Amino acid sequence: MAVEFVDHAACAHIARNRSWFKAEGLNITAFDNYITGMALAAALTRGDIKVAYICLIPAIIAYANGKVPLKVVAGMHKYGYGLLVDPKKIKAIKDLEKSDIHIGCPREGSPPDVLLHKMIDKYHLDESKILKKIRRMPPPKVLFALKMGQLDAGFCCEQFPTMGEELGFKVLLTAKDLWPDMQGSVLVVKKDLITDHPEIVKKLVKITERGIQYIHEHPKDAATIAAGALTVAGEKVLPLKIGKIAAGLEITPQVILRSLTTRMECTTDIDPEQIQKSIDYMAKLGYIKWFKAQEILDLRYIYIK
Repeated sequence: MAVEFVDHAACAHIARNRSWFKAEGLNITAFDNYITGMALAAALTRGDIKVAYICLIPAIIAYANGKVPLKVVAGMHKYGYGLLVDPKKIKAIKDLEKSDIHIGCPREGSPPDVLLHKMIDKYHLDESKILKKIRRMPPPKVLFALKMGQLDAGFCCEQFPTMGEELGFKVLLTAKDLWPDMQGSVLVVKKDLITDHPEIVKKLVKITERGIQYIHEHPKDAATIAAGALTVAGEKVLPLKIGKIAAGLEITPQVILRSLTTRMECTTDIDPEQIQKSIDYMAKLGYIKWFKAQEILDLRYIYIK
């Protein structure tokens, strides 16, 4: 099993903390954290990961470009990304076009990158002016580079925009501003797990739903569990140089609580139309070849009680 180094997978961290996987008879032999969804997507193409809590867009890339035989079996949340800016230098979206403004963003094809393009479209920005100044880096480094004064703005995934606010930066745009009803992260499994062990997939979806319910019913405790898990994971997944800078950036329960309850809408429900919209837009950007959303969806387990 694998997750991204973000609070998007809070439900999985809660389930692990509460021993729900074990209670359902599931033997999780590995629980790996990846610094980005794109890194996790790459791992899916080459490794033996059977289950992943991953952002939808990297999952689509793993299927379309990496030919990974995966199925999306449940959602985790909507939204969960934002544009963080230095409020002293950037007052309005148009300020991003200024020649002296430096912008950070994860690699091409990542969810923040796709939202970067959505922003260019929505606000009629000069694409060439914006793209030529983008510095590509993983989400943690975007926040660290902002703190060090090397960037003036950066797209990244939660929990980093909310952490940035604690440092005096401003979230100028959220995913909700740019893409109404955007599907954030999903639970994916390899197709052979559904074929050979459908009962395991059913249990995984059930546990995921239970974790999301726990976030709604016990948000403070959920945030404490997720913050603790991410703090431990950060010591393993962050490169040494970034880790030294990160030492002063604590992932607090207060930050995670705000992130989970105000920047995301946690739910296992999935709208197939939104999945298709993601595929359509990524194909338009040239990141993948178009395909029908139904090819990667198997939502039967969401509705089994």
